[in-house]
Amino acid sequence: MNGTRELVRLALRRDRILLPSWIAAFVLLAVTSAAATKDLFPTVDSVVQAASLMNGTPALVAVYGHIYDLTSIGALAMLKALGTGSVVIAIFSIVLVVRHTRAEEETGRLELVGSGVVGRRAPLTAALVVAIGANVALGLITAVSVAAAGLPVAGSVTFALAWMSVGITFACVAAVAVQLMAGRRAAIGLATAALGLVFVLRAIGDTLGPQWLSWLSPLGWGQQFRPYAGDHWWMAGIAAAFAIVVTAAAYRLVSRRDHGAGMLPDRVGPAGASRWLAGPFSLAWRLQRGSLIGWTVGFVAYGLLVGSVADSIGDMVGSPQAQQMFQQLGGRDVLTDAVLSAMFALLGVVASGYGVQAALRLHGEETEHRADAVLAVGVSRARWVLSHVGVALAGTAFLLVGAGLSAGVVHAARTGDGGQVGRVLVGALVQVPAAWVLTGIVVVLVGTVPRLAALSWAVLAAFMLLGDLGPLLGLDQWLLDFSPFAHVPHMPGGAITATPLLWLVATTAGLVVAGLTTLRRRDIG
Repeated sequence: MNGTRELVRLALRRDRILLPSWIAAFVLLAVTSAAATKDLFPTVDSVVQAASLMNGTPALVAVYGHIYDLTSIGALAMLKALGTGSVVIAIFSIVLVVRHTRAEEETGRLELVGSGVVGRRAPLTAALVVAIGANVALGLITAVSVAAAGLPVAGSVTFALAWMSVGITFACVAAVAVQLMAGRRAAIGLATAALGLVFVLRAIGDTLGPQWLSWLSPLGWGQQFRPYAGDHWWMAGIAAAFAIVVTAAAYRLVSRRDHGAGMLPDRVGPAGASRWLAGPFSLAWRLQRGSLIGWTVGFVAYGLLVGSVADSIGDMVGSPQAQQMFQQLGGRDVLTDAVLSAMFALLGVVASGYGVQAALRLHGEETEHRADAVLAVGVSRARWVLSHVGVALAGTAFLLVGAGLSAGVVHAARTGDGGQVGRVLVGALVQVPAAWVLTGIVVVLVGTVPRLAALSWAVLAAFMLLGDLGPLLGLDQWLLDFSPFAHVPHMPGGAITATPLLWLVATTAGLVVAGLTTLRRRDIG
């Protein structure tokens, strides 16, 4: 463990902006959710009606989980923050641990540090101390802030414990992943694949059953804390026991693997490249196809789930007030169309996350000096940039097409109306231009200020908050219009207009051109 304290100080020095920014964003999400929902549902009857609607909509239960006390304003207010917030916190914890372990090995910095008086287990220990400390700080600040916003103190503490447990659990999962995989991206991919698996287990357990499937998922444990609806704080013991076992496994693997290697062997490729790797576009596709396949599986699975329950929404919601409320989430005419429109709006934001990830590969290739080898053989900077941007744009569209087709086919089969395939697919396709704008923003940042390229994730988070909380907070329309997703027509069920979609495409093109122009004028690396 020699050198652990110094490595912790170094990590905190490197993350002095990242950690406070992320913590502030999560706290803001929790506080605004609490404040906005209290004003939106002033009576117990209105709370019961809204909670019944949420629990009666399988697609919403699959995303956010159950409300366990229909009369609790706190349980209703924090439903989305607990559901989607836990997933984002898990991703943040994964990235944080990988950033200070496997990424340091991959770049060679850890070898330099390890040549001094630094123990073999010190880097992993320092990364876990930072990640766990960040989650504890997030929990403490969140509990105080949400209680100050007017929700019960006991429930606020339980909610904070739920967030903390999920974040710490996946920090420990990432600690194992970095021992198994030899590369940073592979480690993140393995850990996020585990996150996707447990999300699906929880979603299936909460909707289709059996219920015990949810208990196999750390995300399901987070739901079972039941903040403001019983406050099962003792669930922290289950999460802690799991974290201890997984961390012990990570430390055992550290002592058994070589520095820079993973426990799982790398797959040896052919000695010579095929003709499919004859250019930068083929190379970009080869580098990113694994990630796209993983994202596609998730989108298709979610599309199947949405399509299977969309036609039954009308039977679940009886009161006109509840129907009006759900229609305001995205649809206009028919409640089924409202479900599909709202779900595709969510998928559009998620798909833009893939575009950000794929476009940021430009920055990764540059900082890891692989771009030098590509550009040294006569490939222009424009072709190199457009190769990765093309994968990002095409991949984003492909994800939404996959979700739209899967949802449309299942919905058509359940309703006996083959025309539903095209209507549902259009509902997914109108999200594509808005999702593309995020890719354009990444290109501008990479071309202009590459060290700030990761801020594109903050931009995505800001757009998501504007869409989720802007209407609840009563923000002016001009502020909501900063989000590209505010200009997407509500489909199916609404009237499609080409003008906003064309403007979004033009905005993306302008951002890509601007980023490419600035990148051609600066030094690579």
